[in-house]
Amino acid sequence: MTLHLVTGGCGFIGARMARRLWERGERVRVVDLLRDSTLPRGVEFRQASICDRAAMADALRGVNVLHHYAALVAQSDAGRRYQAVNVEGSRVMGEEAIRAGVDAIVHLSSTSVYGLPPDGPITANMIPQPLEGYGRSKLMAERLMARLCEAAGVPLITIRPRATLGEGRLGIYQILFDWIAEHRRLPVIGDGGNRMQFVHVDDLVDFILLALSLERSGTYNVGTDEFGTLRQDLEGLIDHAGSRSRIVGLPVMPAMMALGMLHALRLSPLVPWQYRTYHRDCHFDVAPLLAMGWKPRWSNAAMLAESYDGYRAHRPVSGASAHRSPLRQQAIGLLRRLS
Repeated sequence: MTLHLVTGGCGFIGARMARRLWERGERVRVVDLLRDSTLPRGVEFRQASICDRAAMADALRGVNVLHHYAALVAQSDAGRRYQAVNVEGSRVMGEEAIRAGVDAIVHLSSTSVYGLPPDGPITANMIPQPLEGYGRSKLMAERLMARLCEAAGVPLITIRPRATLGEGRLGIYQILFDWIAEHRRLPVIGDGGNRMQFVHVDDLVDFILLALSLERSGTYNVGTDEFGTLRQDLEGLIDHAGSRSRIVGLPVMPAMMALGMLHALRLSPLVPWQYRTYHRDCHFDVAPLLAMGWKPRWSNAAMLAESYDGYRAHRPVSGASAHRSPLRQQAIGLLRRLS
């Protein structure tokens, strides 16, 4: 029976992968700094940092597939710690996984490696040009893991997902849900006519498992194939919620300058990757994934509605990760109360 190790296995994506593997009858071991009280009892848990080489060497004993999802997220605005955790932690995981003789590695990266998205779809041929520390750390980790796996002949599947939604997703989306639930005016940068793509966590897990089953090494951009403009999808969510919220467009440059100033003063939870891309098209060309036999089940509209309903159900998870926890809104919260 295959043994899978999931780093960050108590995070939003990692916990869903761990549960899916367990439901399939696989053996699952999770490494995280936090314990997820909702993980099945049959999932083995190790509380440790991916930067702890001895602990990771021990955790990797007998492992067939490493799923490396642990990282400091963009929302943490972690500065120099991105290098220590996202890059050097990935080095530890890659080196120790190869030393342990794993059969394959799945490495979770980020859309942020691309930097400012182009008009139109992001294709596999687009050269990554990250614009801030988080994105740079994720690209460095990608390249480091690729070099290690190529030298050792270990198959590597690198995943760059779009923003991932589903029941239990909070983090930055809690801000959106709060405003809609309270019938506030909903500001967007620009007119909301940009096309913004998401991916449901279950569709993402489906693709990763498909790529593993097909033994298809490579780098994959994963997002839904059914989405509209940002305004269309937000209006659909407002209707679903029965909210009296309405969308208000903000001038692009003044809004970005204001958010940049608030970020510099540490008065806003929005980081540069978010406020500098929010008004732009951001979507992947997923035709190559569809050709592999993957078909996402969730549209933007459906996954936003499910995520919102989960937020309204108030189902807290003890020891939750950044993407599953409420977010301090700081100056944005003041604007909410005035809207």
